[in-house]
Amino acid sequence: MTTTAQSPNGRRLTARGLKTRARIVEAAADLMFVQGVGATTLDDVLAASGASKSQLYQHFDGKDALVRAVIDHVGERIIRRERDALGHVSTIRGLYRWRDATVQRNALRDGAYGCALGSLASEVSDHDAAAREALARLFGEWQELLAAVLRRVQEAGTLPADASVDQLATGLMGALQGGYMLAQTARDVTPMATSLDMALAYIESRTIS
Repeated sequence: MTTTAQSPNGRRLTARGLKTRARIVEAAADLMFVQGVGATTLDDVLAASGASKSQLYQHFDGKDALVRAVIDHVGERIIRRERDALGHVSTIRGLYRWRDATVQRNALRDGAYGCALGSLASEVSDHDAAAREALARLFGEWQELLAAVLRRVQEAGTLPADASVDQLATGLMGALQGGYMLAQTARDVTPMATSLDMALAYIESRTIS
């Protein structure tokens, strides 16, 4: 996924302009992750990024445009991380290792803040159709990475041919996102670990012994 190298007026950005834009988006992403989209003002972003108001509006028409750029930025980072983590997994044991790493990473913050994409989705999906579509596409990419793992497990003969890897991947994604939310509210990753364990145990129950 690439972000357009153009300003709102359609002019191509210089290397300096691209760095400024990236700095603004990174600052906005950090703020929105910690304090939420609604609570993050453009003044907050300006203070955190060190950019001027004229620089911000050179790159973004307003907050909605900035939020969409944050979604692209966060999504690209998460999909790259998950692709690295899942790209070579082809066993149920490998999925459990992915589960362990995912829970451990979230435990570093005691489950606080939840999933960066999930948090964005809960705040913007109902009032910004373009943002919702971008989020749906990103969640689809993430789920497809899980489905690809299950497809490889199936091709190895561990899952039966009639098992629906797409449905199993949907259930696993639901357990992951629900786990993020439960961990966030409890400030404890135990519910997340349990949710993923239940989903993986069901998948494992479908395997051919």
